[in-house]
Amino acid sequence: MALEFELDDIEARVLGCLMEKSMTTPDYYPLTLNALTTACNQKSNRDPVMALDDTEVVRAVDSLKDKRLVVQSPSGRAMKYAEIFVSGHNLIPAEAAVLYVLLLRGPQTLGELRARTERAYGFDSLDEVERVMADLAEAGLAVKLPRQPGRKERRYAHLLGGEPRLDEVAVRPEPARLKVQAENDRLAEIEGQVAALRQELGALRAEFDRFKKEFE
Repeated sequence: MALEFELDDIEARVLGCLMEKSMTTPDYYPLTLNALTTACNQKSNRDPVMALDDTEVVRAVDSLKDKRLVVQSPSGRAMKYAEIFVSGHNLIPAEAAVLYVLLLRGPQTLGELRARTERAYGFDSLDEVERVMADLAEAGLAVKLPRQPGRKERRYAHLLGGEPRLDEVAVRPEPARLKVQAENDRLAEIEGQVAALRQELGALRAEFDRFKKEFE
């Protein structure tokens, strides 16, 4: 079943970021323009790394709004953005998780999808990932790519940007780049944990200050 829309690279990045943040950092979602641009330009968990400015992100958001995939709403003094693609296509969390990874990182093997969706959804096995990908393929949202020379496992790609060009997905990253990506992923995970701990500490301090005032 063909989709009624086709995303360009920037639109795919914006939609993928909104899907990712809605599942992994719901306390900070929807996103302001600044937060969305920062998410699009992350150096970890992104392939390729982009350097978008606010104007490019706004253009992509406006296009996604026209496609009825994103909405915006005022919150406080800043406009915030949220995706409605997941609800509009009745996706379950497992499906949304693998799709946002494909949008943000390109074609992936089942093992890569299972590892890289861990923050958003915990798959019990590769068989479960494979069943989810089969359902997405049946819905016209993903495709299983032909096995490429030198690769043992077949990869999967999303179809939100149309049929993937095999010459664009055939390049395999160098071992050094894979190592850097793994280090970046680990650093991003640690930074997220530190941010969560700081937030928790701030809440505890505030609670302690209120407690002190009650007995002053």
